[in-house]
Amino acid sequence: MKRISPLSWLLLLLGLAAGGPLNAAPDPQTSQTAQAFAGERHQVLAADYLLYLPTDYATNTSQRWPLVLFLHGAGERGTNLWKVAKHGPPKLVAQGTNFPFIVVSPQCPAGKIWSNDLLLALLDDVESRYAVDSHRVYLTGNSMGGFGTWSLGLSHPERFAAIAPICGGGDFITPLLADKRQLARLPVWAFHGAKDPVVPVTESERMVGLMKKMGATEVKFTVYPEALHDCWTETYANPELFEWFLQHSR
Repeated sequence: MKRISPLSWLLLLLGLAAGGPLNAAPDPQTSQTAQAFAGERHQVLAADYLLYLPTDYATNTSQRWPLVLFLHGAGERGTNLWKVAKHGPPKLVAQGTNFPFIVVSPQCPAGKIWSNDLLLALLDDVESRYAVDSHRVYLTGNSMGGFGTWSLGLSHPERFAAIAPICGGGDFITPLLADKRQLARLPVWAFHGAKDPVVPVTESERMVGLMKKMGATEVKFTVYPEALHDCWTETYANPELFEWFLQHSR
């Protein structure tokens, strides 16, 4: 695997097309971010994602690592994979943050929403390629990614040690189809801005309420009194979220 920096960023293009150079070069504003990536193409899934490996991943060959799956919002959809590093954990990595876990940040195609089947297949593939601790897989996302976090986490609670949906929402059907015992054991920490004009805070409120009705034993809910839609910048800048993730094991 080609390595270009101590941050160990790897750009994995999982496409159905043949291998080749990136089809969307970073603009000048993202050129510095792009320098932290190395390019490689795999013919596995019709999905592109950014992968971060901890700085000592290669030297600790016997260690199994926790993993965070990050789902971006609607504005980062498309074919320019550099946009995925605009927010959340991949943004922090591009700025120099050294996380003690693997970070997987897929890109949703333009005009689509997150597919649970595709995300599960992506997780399966990553876990087969890398030294992932399957008991410590965490899920988070903002806006459309917050909806995706609720959907994937509540549909397959057995896959995640904890989830953190940010300014998202969901439906009442998904949890009813999940294993109730697994769902009750799934730790949740939801975040929302009280003045969000895009996704009303009531979306998170009803999902949190639903989890409690389903018997969830650990549900946290943080509401930022003055925040609008972007409450994710403050959330992901708070190391307590990642410390909370790492306190949980499935």
